[in-house]
Amino acid sequence: MKITYLDGYTLNPGDLSWESLEKLGDFKVYDRTPPEDIVARASDAEIIFTNKVVLSAETLAQLPKLRYIGVTATGYNNVDLAAARAQDIVVTNVRGYSTSAVAQHTFSLLLGLTNHTELHSQSARAGDWTNATDWCYWKTPLVEISGKTIGLIGLGDIGTQVARIALAFGMRVLAHRKSEASAGEGIELVELDELFRESDVVSLHCPLTEDTNEIINAQSLAKMKSSAYLINTGRGGLVQEQDLADALNAEKLAGAAVDVLSTEPPEANNPLLTANNCLITPHVAWALFESRQRLLQMVADNIAAFQRGQPTNVVS
Repeated sequence: MKITYLDGYTLNPGDLSWESLEKLGDFKVYDRTPPEDIVARASDAEIIFTNKVVLSAETLAQLPKLRYIGVTATGYNNVDLAAARAQDIVVTNVRGYSTSAVAQHTFSLLLGLTNHTELHSQSARAGDWTNATDWCYWKTPLVEISGKTIGLIGLGDIGTQVARIALAFGMRVLAHRKSEASAGEGIELVELDELFRESDVVSLHCPLTEDTNEIINAQSLAKMKSSAYLINTGRGGLVQEQDLADALNAEKLAGAAVDVLSTEPPEANNPLLTANNCLITPHVAWALFESRQRLLQMVADNIAAFQRGQPTNVVS
């Protein structure tokens, strides 16, 4: 069985082993695949892996041998599911591999905003401490998060893990979720308006849908405290980026930290790249070594289940 991975570099830039996939068939991996090379590289494949490479109806129609698409991520909007169904192609994704990693990164971003660890480390290494008059100093106000209120938009696996960590820090936890399922102990379910008004930190953990597209915009930002922080480790499209930049530059928000942007890689003129008090990381919340190792094994498990005739994690 021929297996082609179209864009394997971000999952495994060389620090993991492909052995779990190599033993399942004739495996070929490409670091990246531009649109014009998809058909040539996958023409003989019965199984394709993709992370972000788009598999459109037009492309799938040119791959008659294809029987399985493994999306090596949770989101699968890069695959035309209707076309896949029409060609009897199984499509699977991977869930839950990065829950701990993304929750950890959420607090890395929050602590970056409140403790400014890197700023003070750079200052000390630059000689500011050596030349200081006093035995300690700080270059910007430092904020304690214990006792503060964090509002979570989305309360799935990641949101719930963030809530647990927040409670351990001594924070009050508010959450808004689409489903009517009950929240865990210590989590208060509220409407969005209350969440925006009451929260010292708003953290996004919901999927990007028609309802959540640009849920953070000028109107919702205006409801937040000027001392509040916004964190986005969900999807870039959850935020109207110009509105957020305007709020930061006008000091209507204390700070923001984002791991995702609406276009990735971003355009050079993305307003958040030059906004005041905005931390940006390049979509790395999921990318911890252990998280990628877990993802790779789950991808292999999906294939093995398909080969047994019992596919799991099927989205189409």
